[in-house]
Amino acid sequence: MNPILGMLIFTCGGLAGATFLLPARYVKGWAYESWWFIYVLVGLIICPPVICTFTVPDFWNVVMSAPKAVLLRCAGFGMMWGVGALAWGLMVRYLGIGLGLAIGCGLCAATGTLIPPIATGHAADLVKDAAALTVLGGVFGSLAGIVFVGLAGKLKEDELPEEEKKKAVMEFDFKKGIITAIIAGIFSAGMNFGLQSAGVIEEAAVKAGANPCWRGMPVIMVVLWGGFIVEAVWCFQQNWRNKTFGDYAKPSLRNILLCASIGIIWVMQFVCTKAGEPLMGDLKYISFAIMMASTILFSTIIGVMTGEWKGTSAKTKAYLAFGTAVLVVSFCVISFASKP
Repeated sequence: MNPILGMLIFTCGGLAGATFLLPARYVKGWAYESWWFIYVLVGLIICPPVICTFTVPDFWNVVMSAPKAVLLRCAGFGMMWGVGALAWGLMVRYLGIGLGLAIGCGLCAATGTLIPPIATGHAADLVKDAAALTVLGGVFGSLAGIVFVGLAGKLKEDELPEEEKKKAVMEFDFKKGIITAIIAGIFSAGMNFGLQSAGVIEEAAVKAGANPCWRGMPVIMVVLWGGFIVEAVWCFQQNWRNKTFGDYAKPSLRNILLCASIGIIWVMQFVCTKAGEPLMGDLKYISFAIMMASTILFSTIIGVMTGEWKGTSAKTKAYLAFGTAVLVVSFCVISFASKP
């Protein structure tokens, strides 16, 4: 055990989650769906088996030794996440990194806490004792934080002229952003469900000789299979609809490298989440919440640095700061009150 190192690794995952879309600002000449497909091809299909090759001996047999029901469950949660991921990209497209990720991560953490017991018929567990009530209080706290961050976004929309809003976020649209943020927040929780539902694969990885820190890498790969199916279908459908298949026929080395970097940075947030868990002992359950909290912190900082809140009033910035602080505190409450 090394909880301090584990927390640092989770925080690195949060940094990856906050920054992975930054290279997209510099992709030129390709439609949104075209560069998105290259990113998911690298991040969801190419990177996971490469990582497994270097971390888990005979990883393919480790995965195939799992019951089909486990593989289908992981892939199914991956498909659920895939829907959320598509909305996630649109959310950032319409709201920007700072506002979009604060709302999306807050909703994701809340739904990730509430949905499992409700879906499994154990809704009563949410109020069974003081610890459960504390977790529920943390969830409502995160929702309150989302309200304040959302109010900051609405004030921003009202305060700035259209040309100013477009300077930092080219397609800023608060209404579309909120709709996609709700979808992203609910469905993206599927990633955490998938990562936590394949203990048999993690056990097989350790038996095969993998370091315990890397035992979750094959699980990531299986979950992302499902996610890739959803995202690839959407990308090709959009290519067909918008007649943008030609983007693949005129490859740009610059664009390919940028999209590949998006995929590599993106997958590292989940690599960090699973790699840090064995260092935490009984505290491994806090991994997802810590990553979400640090993603919000870093995304807010990046949003300020990239000018997303430039020209807004002190009141708007105060709402943003207060909402962000409430979200981070709520995640800490959820994490530590969730201790088994």
